Amino acid sequence: MDQLSRAAQIRRGIMRLNRRLRQERGDGGLSPNQLGVLGHLRRHGPATPGEVAAAERQRPQSLTRVFAELEADGLIAREPGTADRRQSVLTLTAEGRRALERDMAERDVWLAAALGTLSETEREVLRLAGALMDRLADAEVSEADRTTDPGN
Repeated sequence: MDQLSRAAQIRRGIMRLNRRLRQERGDGGLSPNQLGVLGHLRRHGPATPGEVAAAERQRPQSLTRVFAELEADGLIAREPGTADRRQSVLTLTAEGRRALERDMAERDVWLAAALGTLSETEREVLRLAGALMDRLADAEVSEADRTTDPGN
């Protein structure tokens, strides 16, 4: 099996599991963009709107409404930056952390039950794959790397 075929198989599995996990969320849950912002602030700490947008591979203008909604709901706080008072810094509030944990817990309950249908070896393979997927999500791949022969 060549690299493109492997990549396609992995992508299909990730996409199907992602869809299923979204289906397991309760009504009134956080939007994908809201989850992305809260998750970024949880993992990386306080950040400017531009930093969050760049990490989420979006333009800051695309997340302006999301930032405003999260702030209005008390899930993030916006404060003036220390280096440049014109620039705001976003921080995750305690309520934001709880909302994120509730949202994740709903999906974790389903996933834990589904993992129970697999062998211990299969569960360990998926745990390792999860760590690798986190690394892949942060990978910076140059245009030259995208156009080289993926079979090598």
